[in-house]
Amino acid sequence: MSEQPKTAFLGQQSDLPSSPEDANLDYVPNPRPGTLYVARFAVPEFTSLCPVTGQPDFAHLVIDYAPDATIVESKSLKLFLGSFRNHAAFHEDCTVGIGQRLLNEMKPHWLRIGGYWYPRGGIPIDVFWQSGEPPKGLWLPDQGVAPYRGRG
Repeated sequence: MSEQPKTAFLGQQSDLPSSPEDANLDYVPNPRPGTLYVARFAVPEFTSLCPVTGQPDFAHLVIDYAPDATIVESKSLKLFLGSFRNHAAFHEDCTVGIGQRLLNEMKPHWLRIGGYWYPRGGIPIDVFWQSGEPPKGLWLPDQGVAPYRGRG
């Protein structure tokens, strides 16, 4: 049995960070180095605050990435994403900022994020970002989030 990587959060009581800037993400060795595959995190209850009104905003985030040397540890990602609950930022800033932080720290082969935001002022806003062209031969499933159809 191989030794488990040391993480700051796994198996520990962990408080929600006060802001995304204060959140630490843990990365562990990729268990399948040299294998091209996609890992997906679906976050159907993401929340942040509107920077103008202070009212809560809600989104369904889908993060897909093709790992290189490391993968993100899911509890640290959950805490990082939870730290946005009291963070005031526009949808575009939240969505793209999450993707860029993961890309800059984890350095995957490729990453994309879809932010499917629920309506604000009657207008749903969807934000998409990716790090570049996906690697050749990488299977990319649809993100599976239905477009907003309103009531009726």
